[in-house]
Amino acid sequence: LNKPAGVVSATTDSRDKTVVDLITSKKKKDLFPVGRLDKDTEGFVLITDDGELAHRMLAPRSHVPKTYFVRLEKPWKESYKDKFAEGMTIDGGEKCLPAEFLPDMDKPLECRLILHEGKFHQVKRMFQALDNKVVYLKRIAIGNLPLDESLELGKCLEILHKDVEKLLTP
Repeated sequence: LNKPAGVVSATTDSRDKTVVDLITSKKKKDLFPVGRLDKDTEGFVLITDDGELAHRMLAPRSHVPKTYFVRLEKPWKESYKDKFAEGMTIDGGEKCLPAEFLPDMDKPLECRLILHEGKFHQVKRMFQALDNKVVYLKRIAIGNLPLDESLELGKCLEILHKDVEKLLTP
């Protein structure tokens, strides 16, 4: 699913539209999102009915990489690469695993970031620790499976069995 901003990553919610609400298939009864994206974040959310796959992806030892496109308020700095690679401490003590910072050399406000965990508002909090602010965030890949660039916001497509393994490989 290509999640639009304003939609929550949940199966049900009393106030907001959920990612499952966006699915029009009659087979959506047992579907649930694997992991979460912040309400204001766009991008790739895996929706499944496969509990074993969800467990494999979310297990702490799996460290399935997730790639994000980030637009910042202020230009990124060269020092970010080392800061992310070392692993950061955010919010006065919460330790994050090392991440890969991939700057866009032609666009000083844009970069990609690859995380191997999914803490609450992690990308935003990591950039905040570097005295910068995320103004736009989109998950563009899970594992080795990119979000289909032609998939419109709010739409989903069924992935093939061969693509499932791509989710779990870096």
